[in-house]
Amino acid sequence: MITLRGPRPGDYGWIVQRHGALYADEQGWDARFEGLVAGVVAELIKSFDPAREACWIAEHEGRRVGSILLVRESDTVGRLRLLLVEPSARGLGVGDRLVAECVTFARLAGYREVVLWTQSNLLPARRLYQRAGFVLEDSWPYEGFGEGLISETWRLRL
Repeated sequence: MITLRGPRPGDYGWIVQRHGALYADEQGWDARFEGLVAGVVAELIKSFDPAREACWIAEHEGRRVGSILLVRESDTVGRLRLLLVEPSARGLGVGDRLVAECVTFARLAGYREVVLWTQSNLLPARRLYQRAGFVLEDSWPYEGFGEGLISETWRLRL
């Protein structure tokens, strides 16, 4: 059974560490990606607005197996950030649950849209976003933490 909960002490550090390690291992991304993730987490903590922003940790059998954040982009737009599903939990519906929770919260928070940034080579994540109703809006070459990346913006109108 997958459970979702808010962050506890140590969870934000875990999000940074797991993104850095997992994406280095699976995608070959360098330390700049981990730094980017650390910046996203630091910014959320620094200016956290619980009415408009949230973090969820997915657990399976008492272990952390995923995360997602929703942060304020503007008064009308929320930004989905830092979706992660551990390899051991892939196929259990963790990603779908995290995205659905994020979108539900965005609606309740009064956002009209949710946007996200991803890379074109992250095919399972892209399929998950499509299933949730997000639409690919833009793509461009990006060399920020690896070679040959194609960044993408996806949008969901609520």
